[in-house]
Amino acid sequence: MEANQSSLKDIARVFLKLGITAFGGPAAHIAMMRQEVVIKRQWLTEQHFLDLIGATNLIPGPNSTEMAIHIGQERGGWKGLLIAGICFIMPAVLITGFFAWLYKSYGQLPQVQPFIYGIKPAIIAVIIAAIYPLAEKSLQTIELGIIGFAALLLSLFGYSEILILFGAGFIAMGLLAIRLKRTNSSLTFLPFILTDNTSFFNLKNINLFFSFLKIGAILYGSGYVLFAFLDAELVSKGIITHRQLIDAIAVGQFTPGPIFSSVTFIGYQVNGISGAIISTIGIFLPSFLFVALLNPLVRKMRGSKLFAAFLNAVNVASIALILVVCYQLGKDSLTDWRQIAIAVCSAAILFRFKEINSVFIILGGSAAGYLLLMI
Repeated sequence: MEANQSSLKDIARVFLKLGITAFGGPAAHIAMMRQEVVIKRQWLTEQHFLDLIGATNLIPGPNSTEMAIHIGQERGGWKGLLIAGICFIMPAVLITGFFAWLYKSYGQLPQVQPFIYGIKPAIIAVIIAAIYPLAEKSLQTIELGIIGFAALLLSLFGYSEILILFGAGFIAMGLLAIRLKRTNSSLTFLPFILTDNTSFFNLKNINLFFSFLKIGAILYGSGYVLFAFLDAELVSKGIITHRQLIDAIAVGQFTPGPIFSSVTFIGYQVNGISGAIISTIGIFLPSFLFVALLNPLVRKMRGSKLFAAFLNAVNVASIALILVVCYQLGKDSLTDWRQIAIAVCSAAILFRFKEINSVFIILGGSAAGYLLLMI
């Protein structure tokens, strides 16, 4: 679909704001997107937003970036797809690039710990407040509740996210097929057909591009999985040191936007500005291509009994995975009474005042953490 200029400007404003303020990783980013596009602007229904979460979990790449791209395409066609993705990614890339320059020039990162002390507890509250209505929407039957609980347990025991998601979907499809066969109902299958500067292109940049293109095209999972891929692809080959990798991931975690912006930092260390640019393009390009191919199929999947069952189960499993992320964040972050107090107060505010912008909660958490550390 084609969008008018007003719609494209709205898309740019929303995702530029999210790119600047979305701290805390994919689960928190998705929670903030839900508030902006489902609650505040009503661009998408709760159900379709949930379907898009499930769809992004089925493809490689950074989930929150892919959600931004999906929403942009829903709202503004291919132009919206590009605008949403670029506006969401660009602030993180620019901020990370600045830190990369500081690091290469001075050999260390600025001290930001006092300011991020209270952010993670606030982020946990934001995720819980967003996931509660999505969980209510996704748990349509007892069968889906059982699948979701099984996905939760398997994730806690460390099983692969992609196996859990596809396993949940195929189990739901199989159960539906058995029921339909018993009642002699016909199965409804998927109702669609898949249809200048020469130094910039030096060998070092070409190798960087294809390394990050490969990672962006095959990586499932969290920033920890990205860490493992980068370690195998770059550290083991002597391209960067282990210390540089740890610092790159740290920058990706304490800056807003997708953690994949860590590769901007790495590219800069390897080959300056051109390395940063080529690495960033390589890691994010597959997400744009995957979403462009997948997005038209999501609504059509909802129109098929068999694939709707698959999508419902994937949605429930996705919610379970987000809850596990939230649990792990809590285990790592809620280590003293100050952080617990910030998390509880943030959650109470969000559940009491549902329209409040989660940006204020995160900024408030950061300020509260800084002040409480001074006590």
